[in-house]
Amino acid sequence: MSRPQGYIEGEAPASQHRSGSNGGSKVRSERVALLVVSALLAAAVIVICRLSLDNMHTKQSFQTLRDELEAVKRNLTDDSCPKCEYGWEQHGRQCYYFSISSSTWSESRDECRQKGGDLVQIDSREEQTFLELKVREKMNFEWDKFWIGLTDSEKEGTWLWVDGSPLNESLTFWIHGEPDNWTWYNPDGEDCVRMGEKAGAPDLKCWFDLSCKYTQRRICEKPAETGHFTLQCV
Repeated sequence: MSRPQGYIEGEAPASQHRSGSNGGSKVRSERVALLVVSALLAAAVIVICRLSLDNMHTKQSFQTLRDELEAVKRNLTDDSCPKCEYGWEQHGRQCYYFSISSSTWSESRDECRQKGGDLVQIDSREEQTFLELKVREKMNFEWDKFWIGLTDSEKEGTWLWVDGSPLNESLTFWIHGEPDNWTWYNPDGEDCVRMGEKAGAPDLKCWFDLSCKYTQRRICEKPAETGHFTLQCV
């Protein structure tokens, strides 16, 4: 049989070349499409993971905010956090009232009791430091002193606080020469104690005995109360 004109031995027909070329292009296109889809899927997975993490962090943030809000609420109603009512000054867990008016020692004690407290009882050097500074600020004149809850009216020389406890002799703040039980103002002597030095008290020593019938200002004391208005303890 004669070969077609222009036939070269070993050469495939042109139609076969075109068919093979189209097949290769199709395979490459499918591979490209597969790669694109894979990349899109990978990107989608990454986005989903990031959204999940962001959602988790958001939930944690909301939980933290809720916890902080609950803490604030607890603080607002925390019965362990004391406060003082208006007109009283707080120091630690105690409240102190420094009067403007003057009364005898007994009258002063009655007025403190009416306010829910008693004349101040000084139990530490730190408390004396606080009171000495406060009294100094509030004194208008040198004789403008304040009654405290200490007396030897039951037995001369035996000093007792208003709760009946004896004075700790290692924790006293008598000014030099006191107590002297001077009888010039009252023959019964001086059985009650006042405090204060307008110019300041060296080593906090500013206690004086005085006739209980003398009128002075007073320091009342009572424990701080619990309530719903304090954000933090003082």
